Amino acid sequence: MMKRILVGLGSLEYARSATAKAIELAKSHDAELTGLTLLDIDRLDDLGPIPMGAGEAARELKDSRIDRAKEIIRQEQEYFTAACEKAGVAFRLQNETGDPLSALVSLTRYHDLVICGLQSFFEHGVVDEPIDELAKLVQEGIRPLLAVAEKDRPINNVLIAYSGSMESAKTIKQFAHLRLWPKAKMKIVTFHDDREIGAERLAEVAQYCRAHGYEPETDWVAKPPIEALLPYAYDWGADLIVLGNSAKSLLLRRILGETALHVMRNSSLPLFLAQ
Repeated sequence: MMKRILVGLGSLEYARSATAKAIELAKSHDAELTGLTLLDIDRLDDLGPIPMGAGEAARELKDSRIDRAKEIIRQEQEYFTAACEKAGVAFRLQNETGDPLSALVSLTRYHDLVICGLQSFFEHGVVDEPIDELAKLVQEGIRPLLAVAEKDRPINNVLIAYSGSMESAKTIKQFAHLRLWPKAKMKIVTFHDDREIGAERLAEVAQYCRAHGYEPETDWVAKPPIEALLPYAYDWGADLIVLGNSAKSLLLRRILGETALHVMRNSSLPLFLAQ
């Protein structure tokens, strides 16, 4: 059951996409939304080394960044409010200033799902986002998380990447329990050089999904997932990738972890991340 959804409003483009998807899910699950904006003054203030004599210009640039961010936040909140009111969805606004990760972690405790953009989280398009920001959210425990593309899209085809690991299985369980898009076509793919191992994995996970009312297709691919998963998803016409991962050390040094990090960095498709 899903009753509370936290919607991260980053840049205007991603905020619109996240809002649309959140409203869609809120209407189908009778859930309420929290529209979250985060203003990180320290990041906006960080200009790097300032040449001697450029202090006044630096102060003006900092003030300009903060003013732009505040204006974008105002526009995001207005858009979110108008969209929710038009859709008849219960909502509230939450504005946080300071460390964005701490605020997100705290609020995630009391929400069933977090929705944010694939590439825009805290900077509102004013400055560049740090690398691997999405991975850091997952590492900090901000999950289950739906990372949406810049333009909203209907979710008709769901591709589940299954490695056989406990983390991957937990992600599938979370997705099955939430029933975000129960009528979507589901396909489970596993990547392994041994066909028998792949077939065993697929049989077990498909049986689990059927017990929860899904009718998944399955496929086995002999190539490594880090090179084959995204091309496979695009070729199949996936609208969403359900991706298991490890929460250890920024997801590195494990096959699935490296794959997850690669997909987070390079995917233009929405991602569902839970472990």
